[in-house]
Amino acid sequence: MHDEISRRSGRIRREATTIEVMIREYCRSTHQHGSELCADCAELLDYARRRLARCPFQEGKTTCGKCPIHCYRPDMRARVREVMRRIGPRMLLLHPWMGLRHAIDGLRRSPRRPTPPMTDSRGNDDTTP
Repeated sequence: MHDEISRRSGRIRREATTIEVMIREYCRSTHQHGSELCADCAELLDYARRRLARCPFQEGKTTCGKCPIHCYRPDMRARVREVMRRIGPRMLLLHPWMGLRHAIDGLRRSPRRPTPPMTDSRGNDDTTP
């Protein structure tokens, strides 16, 4: 999954890098694990990468917190919020450019939720004449 994100350009790769830096800093400062992630933080990072790789908005996305689709499980969403709450304010000091880019990305309008194609009662595509 990490390879899938590293092949992408722009927004998704930048968001993946930002969340990785934030989780690593959170683990280092909260769990005292140095450069290696503890099992919980490694699980959270892997989960965040999988969610980004499957994001339906891809390059047109805003930050996950402003997204109209909450694809994170509630428990993982709470964990990411804790990381953001503790590390987010420090990002402008630790990684000023990355923190600024994330803040700017947060100003983007939320994309519209993708709508499924219309079908009739039998499940046939209703958009054809």
